[in-house]
Amino acid sequence: MTLFKDKYRAESSRLKGWDYASEGYYFVTICTLNRGCFLGGIIDGMLRLSEVGKMAEIYWREIPDHFENVRLDEFIIMPNHLHGIVIIGNQSNNGRDVACNVSTPCNASTNDKFMSRISPKSGSLGAVIRSYKSALTRWCREYNHDFGWQARFHDHIIRDERSLDEIRKYIANNPLKWDLDEENPVNIKSYIAVET
Repeated sequence: MTLFKDKYRAESSRLKGWDYASEGYYFVTICTLNRGCFLGGIIDGMLRLSEVGKMAEIYWREIPDHFENVRLDEFIIMPNHLHGIVIIGNQSNNGRDVACNVSTPCNASTNDKFMSRISPKSGSLGAVIRSYKSALTRWCREYNHDFGWQARFHDHIIRDERSLDEIRKYIANNPLKWDLDEENPVNIKSYIAVET
């Protein structure tokens, strides 16, 4: 933790020196606020999305409509988190070509040098995830759904085909492993109880 404007803040979990607008495959995990199961539930290994979860899926699928340089691969909406593979740039995998045309503007003011320096770069993974989270949050507020995201997200840069295949399998099998999932609130509570 470091001080910023006399307040503590966590250091970035992003890879130092990596340009997150550069071409690549990124495995992303986004969690809901306090791991609340706003997005649905798992019943007998089957995922059942709530109304908010259904909108989370719709907005996720629409990401390429808003970012010309972005395509999506495997993803899953879980009760309190989302796993997905985001492809940025001119990549090709299994015959799926991705055109690179970074034209989506960043919402940060260019008059404020500090804000433009710390805001996600246009077309970057951070800009994509921020836009996605913001869209679902606005929809939830408009329709009076109790909902929130954790402030950050986790990413992993996928560097080879073997890793890509393993991550795809992990995503596809996630609902079957919900009882063991570290994001499952039952497991979080038991972990906290053991630690205290």
